[in-house]
Amino acid sequence: MTVDDSGSGEDAQGADSGEDPLALRLEGLILGAERRYTPFQAARSAGVSMELASRFWRAMGFADIGQAKALTEADVLALRRLAGLVEAGLLSEAMAVQVARSTGQTTARLAEWQIDSFLEGLTEPPEPGMTRTEVTYPIVELLLPELQEFLVYVWRRQLAASAGRVVQAADDEEMVDRRLAVGFADLVGFTRLTRRMEEEELGELVEAFETTAADLVAANGGRLIKTLGDEVLYAADDAGTAAEIALRLIETMAHDETMPELRVGMAFGTVTTRMGDVFGTTVNLASRLTSIAPKDAVLVDTAFAEELIRTQDAPASEAEAAEEAAAAEKEGEEPPTYRFGLQPMWQRPVRGLGVVEPWLLTRRDGTP
Repeated sequence: MTVDDSGSGEDAQGADSGEDPLALRLEGLILGAERRYTPFQAARSAGVSMELASRFWRAMGFADIGQAKALTEADVLALRRLAGLVEAGLLSEAMAVQVARSTGQTTARLAEWQIDSFLEGLTEPPEPGMTRTEVTYPIVELLLPELQEFLVYVWRRQLAASAGRVVQAADDEEMVDRRLAVGFADLVGFTRLTRRMEEEELGELVEAFETTAADLVAANGGRLIKTLGDEVLYAADDAGTAAEIALRLIETMAHDETMPELRVGMAFGTVTTRMGDVFGTTVNLASRLTSIAPKDAVLVDTAFAEELIRTQDAPASEAEAAEEAAAAEKEGEEPPTYRFGLQPMWQRPVRGLGVVEPWLLTRRDGTP
């Protein structure tokens, strides 16, 4: 059935079910199909068990709907495709459920953001007397194909980048357990801010922080793993890239009077990657270092410091750097240049990780 403006079809169904007619019309427009199946009928039509269909459905983040006739031909096709990948041996059943879950979680957040921050502004009534519902449908009708094409484009770009990293991995184990630099950037005193600021003002601050952090991480070669309101988690393939991102974050936020102070903690080591997230001792250590970092400063662990020294991004000590510079001057040569400086801090116990020796990371004089 095609969605039209006559008020029939889905509108009549909405009247029978007690659902909002406009919501049903929007659903039909976005899904491109009418409600035809109960979950049992959809599973049978897709050729999968009801149990597997329910697992896929819940993994995608959708609530149980009993046996209401609420599913479309697109739902049947999605079930058929996932089950087909399992039958062909391309995915295990557990992996297919993970695909459904990771896709559902990612797109759910994207959809919420687009409705809350994007669509709401566009559907403000343009003329007095008009309601938002009167302008929502045509706006969605115009935006839907463009947003769909853009989503597919970005997904393909991200898939290509991720595939490239996997291909370059040294072995199969490195595809899952990889050596990465991991960093947490945390706004200082955020809890106090939540008590002082209005909700709208606080939301604008968080959005500005997340946007700035995401842009800096991407522009300097890192990968944003996730944002947690007052904190961002990012990763990079090498310590030098992660160090540059950390210092640029500190420098950028320090020049913004509307932002609180920032602190960053980083660690380097083996990291388990799963569903776009990172786990393991290295991640936990970076988080702990963030909690003890001074304001507007960056702390790194010993492995991170050693990696910067190994790649000649930082000297082992300022005394050694001075000796190298003096020797080079004596020979009439250019002294070695280092991007970063490292200062060992007092060893201290860190909950759950034993005693660690943090290093204060700085930018060396003359480095842009």
